[in-house]
Amino acid sequence: MSVNTARKAQDSWGSTPAAERGAALRAAAEAVQERADDLAAVQEEETGRPAASAREGVLAGAGTLAQYAELGPVHRGRSLHGSPGAADFMIPVPRGVVVALTPWNDPVAIACGLLGAALVTGNAAVHKPSERCPRTGRLLGEVLAPHFPPGVLQTVDGGGGVGAALAADPDVDVVAHVGSTATGRAIAAASRAKLLLENGGNDPLVVDADVDPVWAAGQAALGAFTNAGQLCTSVERVYVHEAVAEPFLAALCDLAREWNADPQPLVDERHAAAVHAHVAEAVEAGAELLVGGAPDVRVHPATVLTGCTPEMRVMVEETFGPVVPVRVVPSFDRALEEAAAGDHGLAATVLTASMAHAHRAWRALPVGTVKVNAVFGGAPGGAAQPRGASGTGYGYGPELLDEMTTTKVVHLGTPTCT
Repeated sequence: MSVNTARKAQDSWGSTPAAERGAALRAAAEAVQERADDLAAVQEEETGRPAASAREGVLAGAGTLAQYAELGPVHRGRSLHGSPGAADFMIPVPRGVVVALTPWNDPVAIACGLLGAALVTGNAAVHKPSERCPRTGRLLGEVLAPHFPPGVLQTVDGGGGVGAALAADPDVDVVAHVGSTATGRAIAAASRAKLLLENGGNDPLVVDADVDPVWAAGQAALGAFTNAGQLCTSVERVYVHEAVAEPFLAALCDLAREWNADPQPLVDERHAAAVHAHVAEAVEAGAELLVGGAPDVRVHPATVLTGCTPEMRVMVEETFGPVVPVRVVPSFDRALEEAAAGDHGLAATVLTASMAHAHRAWRALPVGTVKVNAVFGGAPGGAAQPRGASGTGYGYGPELLDEMTTTKVVHLGTPTCT
C-alpha cells in the first residue's frame, strides 16, 4: 500500500540533514532537465499540447525543483525571548505523508512544484497524476524517484476513485490538489488531512477606456488562447469599456482567426464537447458569435462572443477552452463590479493607464493574484492564496514550504543538578 510504504520511509527521510535533501532535489532537477524532450513528447501524445510548449512547462518544473533545492535548507523557524537560563524556539518539522493529485494541463510543472516542496522539507510523497496523462506521470516518477530513498516518492495510476481513496486515507497528513472545483470540494468533504487546493478559476480581464485597444486585444488573446485556454489562470471573461469596445473586438477577432490557422487540440473529445456546450448555450441565450464555432473532433476553434450577459454559463463557470466571452460595459466601475462577482477567486487582470484605477482594482478584486497590464508574468518565487471556490492554501513560492511543515515550539530549560 503506497501510503503505508511512504509512512515507513518518511521517518528516516525526515531526519536526513536538510542540505542532503536539497542536494537530492538538485540532482532530480538536473535529471528532469536532461529528459525534457522525452517528457514533452509523451505529454504531446497524451494531451495534445505541442511539444515545444510542453517542453517549456517541463523546464519550468525543473527550475522549480532547483529553486526548492536552495530554499529548503534555509527554511527556518524563530527564536523567542525567554528567561536568561533557557532557550525558546519554534522549528518547522515535516508533516509526514503528502498526497499530490495533479492535473493534465501542465502536468510536469505543477507536479514538480508540489513534490519539490514536500520532499525538500522531509515529507514522503505519493503522487497520482491525472488519468488523462498517466504515461507522463509515470515517466516523471521514473526520472525523479531514483534520487530519493525507496518509498519516499511513489507514483500511482488510476482515475478519480484512486484519488478519492488517497485523499480519504486517515494516514495521509497533507492533500495537495490542483484541478477542478468539483473535485476539490469532494476532497474537502472526505479528507481529514491538511488541504492545499487550487481548484478552478473564472478569471476576468478588465479593459479600461484609456488603453490601446489593439494592445489590449493582444493581451486578451494571449490569455485566452495559450495552451488552447487550458490553463488555471487563462482569461475566462472580458469586460471592456464601451469607449474602446469596437476596435478591441475587431483586433481580437483578427487574432482569433490567426490562431485558427494552426489551432492546438484540446485534451480529448469529451472536453471539446463541454467547451462547445458553453458556447452553444450562450448563442442560444442571445450572445453573438463573431469568430469560431463548433469543434472538429478535439480541435475547438478560437471563439469570440459578444453581447454576453452576467447569467450566461460562459460568464459564470470556467470554460477552460479557447473561448473569449466579451461584455461591453459603460464604465470602469461597472467592469470592476462585475469582475468581482462570482464564486471563484483565483486570479484577475486589469489593463489600465490609470494608477488610481490600478490601485482600486487590486484592492477590490477578491482573488489571490491580480495582474495589472499583463495577463501573464510575475517575479520568481511568487505565491498566492486562492479564494472562495478556487481553493485554499499557498501554492508555490517559499510559503509552500510553510504549508508542508508544522511548527514545533521548544522550551529548553536549565536542569537543577545535585
